[in-house]
This record gives sequence, C-alpha cells and structure tokens, in this order.
Amino acid sequence: MRLNDVLKIRNMTKYKLSKVSGVPYSTVSDICNGVTEISKCSAETVFKLAAALDLSMESLLEPSLLPRCDFELYKSNVCHRLKNLGDADFVVDVLEKDDIRTLFERQWYPESLYLLATLDYICRINKYPLCTRYNDIRTCKLERPIFPSGVVVTTAVLKDDDVRSKAIKEAIPEFMKFNIVECEVRDVI
Repeated sequence: MRLNDVLKIRNMTKYKLSKVSGVPYSTVSDICNGVTEISKCSAETVFKLAAALDLSMESLLEPSLLPRCDFELYKSNVCHRLKNLGDADFVVDVLEKDDIRTLFERQWYPESLYLLATLDYICRINKYPLCTRYNDIRTCKLERPIFPSGVVVTTAVLKDDDVRSKAIKEAIPEFMKFNIVECEVRDVI
C-alpha cells in the first residue's frame, strides 16, 4: 500500500508521521510526493515508518517492488486464465484472490478495471449475480479510451480513424463503461 493511502486511511498527516516515527519531515514528504521511492530508503527509515503505522515493512515496500507488465500482456494473461479455468471457476478465483482490489490499491487502474470488466461480463452472460464488493470501483473510468494494439496499428497503417470508431461500436459494454475498448475475451491462442 502506498504511503499516501495509508496516511489517508489512518487519518494521519505527514507531520504527525514524521514526529511519531522519528523520520525527518522532508523525507516523509519526499516519499509521499514521489520525489523519493520508498524502496530506495534505508532499512531503518522503512522500519521506522512501518512501525509508526503498525504495518510490516513488506507492505510498505510491495507497491514499489512489484513489476508491472505490458497492458496487452496483462489482458492476454486474463483471457488465458478465463479459458483455462472456465467461467465459473474464473469468477470464484478472481473473487477469492481479490485481485481487482489489490490492483486498484496499487493504482494500476487499467488492469483493475479490465479484470473487473471481465468479471462483470462473465457474470452477465452466465446470469451470475454481480459481486457488490467492487461497486466503489465500478464508479471509476479511465480518462482516455484504451484500444487494443491491433486497432492502434491498423488505424496508423490505414490512416483511418474509422477503425477506432468501429472498434468502439463493437466493444463489450462492460469494458466500454471503463473506457476500455475490448471486443473479445475468449478468442485466445
């Protein structure tokens, strides 16, 4: 969990964290403002911050240490997961692992929203009830549409924006709700 998020949840200011932890205010401020990565801080600094927040050092470091793959690869992995598990087991797996919330808390919004859209789509076509635990995330939307790489390349090669317009018209509604243009989640090799 990012330091800013923890402070917000704990209703704590940077100043108070500095005083409680013994870490200089400038260091706390630099971490919160993205000037300094927490993974670059000394173990002592991370320890003091974690102790003051009653968290493990790992939970503070985790967001900065996890590698983030290309979004197209992520989408492919989700589609393969769906294909391998089948609809019902996919829904159970996603809900049990709570990946949607984890990704959202890491601020990996495209990945979180893509997985939620896939979940909602699979629930709709199978007439499964929607899990209400993600209703807060369902109110979010990406600022700009994300198109599949094939649509982006075809648009560029043909110099024809109608390709994008057609993709939007054919997109699955659960994905368009989040500004993600996706027409197919099952046709994976």
